[in-house]
Amino acid sequence: MIDFHYGTYVQYCLSGDPNKPCSILQFKGITFMLDCGLTAQTVLNFLPMPLVPSTRLDSLPGWMPRDCSDSQLERELKECCGRVFVDSTPEFQPPQSRIIDFSSVDVILISNYLCMLALPFVTEETGFKGMVYATEPTMQIGRMFLEELVENIEQTPRASFASRWKEFLHLLPQPLSNCHRPRTWKHIYNLTAVKKSLSHIRMVGYNQKLDVYGALTVMAVSSGYCLGSSNWVIDSGYEKIAYVSGSSTLTTHPRPMDQPALKNADVLILTGLTQTPTANPDSMLGELCMTVANTLRLGGNVLLPCYPSGVVYDLFECLSSHLDNSGMSTIPMFFISPVADNSLAYSNIFAEWLSTAKQNKVYLPEEPFPHAFLSRTGRLKHFKHIYSDGFSTDYRQPCVVFCSHPSLRFGDVILFMEMWGSSPLNTVIITEPDFVHVEALAPFQPLQMKVVHCPIDTSLNFTQANKLIRDLKPGTLVLPESYLHPPIIDPA
Repeated sequence: MIDFHYGTYVQYCLSGDPNKPCSILQFKGITFMLDCGLTAQTVLNFLPMPLVPSTRLDSLPGWMPRDCSDSQLERELKECCGRVFVDSTPEFQPPQSRIIDFSSVDVILISNYLCMLALPFVTEETGFKGMVYATEPTMQIGRMFLEELVENIEQTPRASFASRWKEFLHLLPQPLSNCHRPRTWKHIYNLTAVKKSLSHIRMVGYNQKLDVYGALTVMAVSSGYCLGSSNWVIDSGYEKIAYVSGSSTLTTHPRPMDQPALKNADVLILTGLTQTPTANPDSMLGELCMTVANTLRLGGNVLLPCYPSGVVYDLFECLSSHLDNSGMSTIPMFFISPVADNSLAYSNIFAEWLSTAKQNKVYLPEEPFPHAFLSRTGRLKHFKHIYSDGFSTDYRQPCVVFCSHPSLRFGDVILFMEMWGSSPLNTVIITEPDFVHVEALAPFQPLQMKVVHCPIDTSLNFTQANKLIRDLKPGTLVLPESYLHPPIIDPA
């Protein structure tokens, strides 16, 4: 609790992951929820859900702890290379619901499409009657993420769900024994819940002041992180609160970060800093391009587990240019996602949300992203699934495949891991920083294909964040407790 000259500010944190934030802000009698991040690291405790039956996964031995006679437990747990996994549909950690009643939330402010994946858990069957504010790209691309997540899981339904293992955590090996409150984990929502939750959203533009019950105004300003990503300014006329989440000062495809609007706030709430504090995005991109070219040159294939939007646009652009310069312009690239069509289409119509360089191309007129040209010329082929019409005809090797999901627990990516994993000629490149790559790859061991870790995270690093704080000069700084300690380095 922080006392202002004119009132009191109270904040509660509902998420333990600062990169998937969700917190409650109570100010001037209004209850805000800042983001609806969904913690997905929990899915790494589960076995992958392949689209087609996997003999290898099906033949993994069951596992039982000593001094336990519960026969059901052996059917729920399987062992792979010394690691024990739950054999069931993956579960997620939604925002904590015991701290506050979601029906009392008046306004939800969404920073970017990666921070709204818990929205159906908050708005549906909770009595929620408030308003959700987000920019148009955040809503539309967020819809794609939500739909892709649901479809990837629903296309491989399980006959039953494992639950007994949660009663025996003290008998289980790590990391299962370290699971945090697994009884609060939930299975993913359905498409009906997604549609209903999105109906609460009111789309806003940058620098548009919105009146909240006559007591406050809220305003979204560009955070520079991804298409439509926002920081938020909450102003009572006497006090100013700035919420900075998922921001970037790098020059990529989104509109640059708007810093002046955040200056001299009474309170600055800061979260969503980089998950890769020692990895430079430019050097990671360069290493990725060289790895892809080297693998293809030797006749191998490259797999890039990815989300359907965001950094993948930059990868299309940089990688195609590098392959052209390397004399590999005939190598096909495949983008496979249930929402691949919409993702590629939407990215080229959000001109006002792009960087100046990308906007200028629109007025020439040219497509702001090269993947439109790559698709037209057949260089980049996109499909909803590997069983979609045309994929088997167009598929040839060697090739580069961009495919969901980065957790390697569901989606078409599992088939490629199973199909290519036994050859050292092939390479899987891990670029998304949301999951510890060693943990993501664990159920596919022993793995013969090469693994290259090139995490690309354009959000603020700690040096940039310190400079930003000095420039913004807030009266009070509020940030996750984890930012007060040296970062934990992801194992190589």
